Amino acid sequence: MEQPIKILIVEDNVIIADDMQSMLEEIGYEIVDNVIVYEQAVEVLKTQQVDLVLIDIILASDKTGIDLGKHIRDNYDIPFIFVTSNSDRATVENAKTVKPNGYLVKPFEQQDLYTSIEIALSNFTYGAGGKTSENADASDDSPMSNSILKDSIFVKKQHLYYRIQFGDIQFIKADNVYLEVNTVDKKFLVRSPLKDYLEKLPKNKFYRAHKSYIVNVDHIDAINSKDIMINNNLIPISKDFKEFIISAMNS
Repeated sequence: MEQPIKILIVEDNVIIADDMQSMLEEIGYEIVDNVIVYEQAVEVLKTQQVDLVLIDIILASDKTGIDLGKHIRDNYDIPFIFVTSNSDRATVENAKTVKPNGYLVKPFEQQDLYTSIEIALSNFTYGAGGKTSENADASDDSPMSNSILKDSIFVKKQHLYYRIQFGDIQFIKADNVYLEVNTVDKKFLVRSPLKDYLEKLPKNKFYRAHKSYIVNVDHIDAINSKDIMINNNLIPISKDFKEFIISAMNS
């Protein structure tokens, strides 16, 4: 099932931090924690699931937000955005050294915060060290787009990104320029070639069963000479896939 994006706020001004949390929760994001110093943020990152971090550059500790940005870049594959009152050239140049995924200057409105987060998420390629995808703009006209993170995939539905566990995906069907990603109880549209999408998924679970289908083998309920059944859906299979499944069953 889909889960909201989990955000960590690192801001030493409690009033601003609480205001940011209220803005984000109103939009639909989940706040993992709201901390004021580098050391607290490091502990949260170590112990909890975080999808994106909002970081004030000046913190109530010896280590700055830029130090935290470097720690994230060196140890985690997640995007972060600097949120600061400082927009002078020296601060910006210093911030650029850790390659933030956004830079938001206070004061800001809810829409500014939302826009910065969505752009950071859509441009960040999980599993590629935070590098921007060469095809970052390819899905701009799509109702949904996707990114990979550890054991999950993000899909964009309306104005939010949702996390779907790989294990919840039953099968994926190519439909013209879109893919239909089927979970137990929902369908999501993603703009991507089937072959490219398969490369993003765990190779020990997901296979090309047919020219138009990718299936999660853990969800196969039955098989005959031409089809497999997943959650009462008959899915055509190729000769090669049939031989692969039969061989796996007999091994």
